[in-house]
Amino acid sequence: MNDLSYFVRKIFDYDDFVLDSIKKVYDDKIFDVLYSLTRPSSRLYLRVNLLRSSVNDVVREIREEGYEVFRDELLEEAVYFRVEGPNKVDGSGLRVVVDKRAAESVLMGSNLYAPGVVYCERSIEKGSSVSIYSENNILLADGEALISCEEALRIRRGIFVKVYKSLFKAPPIRDLRVWERGLVYPQSLPSMIVSRLLDPRPGEVIVDMCAAPGGKTSHIYELSRGEAVIYAFDHSKKRIEEMISNLRRLGHDKINIIHGDSRYISIDHPYIKADKILLDPPCTSTGVRPKIYDHKTGDELRSLVKYQEQFIREAHRILRKGGVLIYSTCSITYDENEGLIKKFLDEKLFEEVDPEKIFREIYRIGERGADDIGVRFSPLKDLPGHYVIVLIKR
Repeated sequence: MNDLSYFVRKIFDYDDFVLDSIKKVYDDKIFDVLYSLTRPSSRLYLRVNLLRSSVNDVVREIREEGYEVFRDELLEEAVYFRVEGPNKVDGSGLRVVVDKRAAESVLMGSNLYAPGVVYCERSIEKGSSVSIYSENNILLADGEALISCEEALRIRRGIFVKVYKSLFKAPPIRDLRVWERGLVYPQSLPSMIVSRLLDPRPGEVIVDMCAAPGGKTSHIYELSRGEAVIYAFDHSKKRIEEMISNLRRLGHDKINIIHGDSRYISIDHPYIKADKILLDPPCTSTGVRPKIYDHKTGDELRSLVKYQEQFIREAHRILRKGGVLIYSTCSITYDENEGLIKKFLDEKLFEEVDPEKIFREIYRIGERGADDIGVRFSPLKDLPGHYVIVLIKR
């Protein structure tokens, strides 16, 4: 086993069922796909809130803060930063170990906050040089402790380590003035294209079935210039609160936010009859990058597919005839995407719409999915792994 193969296996704890589901799409390129997911894309995207500002003004303001930012070639509302790296990290400091969520932030140059600490050497004091590791022993960054290890573990809040060298580096988006003023939203390019494919129009009734934290919901609002009737559902109260905060920051105040299980909209909200539905259901998130560690089993995958199927069947119930369903996941497995959608096409509940008729440049970065069903955005093309399909109710 070569060093690179060992590195990939150290990060991806997938059983044979999950690996086979990925192989159905990528075949002998599976190793290359998994390796690409251990690194961030070379571009970090923001979506400009065109209801509040222009792209030119946002670009100018970001550059005034000292960061180089670029307009995207494909989407009018997209701008991006170049991600630096991989960089060499020294690793000579006192040891700090962090959880998965903190690791993926620190990897990109974010400071380490105390809640993410799993372990730290007790000798760490304010001013100590430290090196930050993931739980699976990947060196992420070097930095300086702003408080002692003992204090970090006791108070569990605030910045513990100021990072000065990380494997990769991107601008701190939440520190930017344009973020604070609600002029931008961090969002990947495939996610923006998903909302473009929905093609929201003024007056349409649109349901976002799994809406929090509100990225696609807010984009739908902006594309319809705030004139569509939008119902945003989510079953998690905590995520609903995060979505409300995001929408308030962006200035989007005419969205019907509903805390509830959208698998039962037809029962709990029988008055809703949708023209269009966006469904981005809970999934394995196997296409999200960068990954520090990921564990998935066949049982988990099969359970999620059953869960996703329930959402699609409910979407069919609440859609008017001829209505549009956009199904989207950030997963690279076959079972959650082409395999599941094929079932509904075979049942003749939906038929696929040619995505080029809505967004004619989609194949500049996307490609047809397995079995010629839907569109995939591949990690091999410097993108997060993503799947989307446009369906019309028969």
